[in-house]
Amino acid sequence: QAQLVESGGGVVQAGGSLRLSCAASGRTFSPYYMAWFRQAPGKEREFVAAVRWNVGSTYYADSVKGRFTISRDSAKNTVYLQMNSLKPEDTAVYSCAATTYRSSTLVVSTRRSYDYWGQGTQVTVSS
Repeated sequence: QAQLVESGGGVVQAGGSLRLSCAASGRTFSPYYMAWFRQAPGKEREFVAAVRWNVGSTYYADSVKGRFTISRDSAKNTVYLQMNSLKPEDTAVYSCAATTYRSSTLVVSTRRSYDYWGQGTQVTVSS
């Protein structure tokens, strides 16, 4: 079993930056991918970014490409989301997720691909 704990959310003005962290605990935790999703009020949870844990390759939603950067620190079992040029429409609860399913057909942007989830952290961008 693994636990994911997010931190770093808060309130920021449009154009500002925030850095989210997600620390994973678990003695045998070895994810295939880790990702960030977000859910705005009244909307479905949507994919933001993912990183393949051992290789470091990254994937982004079009809406955040060029503004957000996902990275990981394997030694700390931590994944980060650096968010720059924030917009009011980025306001949401951000959750990190991890998958231990190893499959060449895994779709990283799909919620059901992930078997571990954090509790989420609120990000509010004011205009």
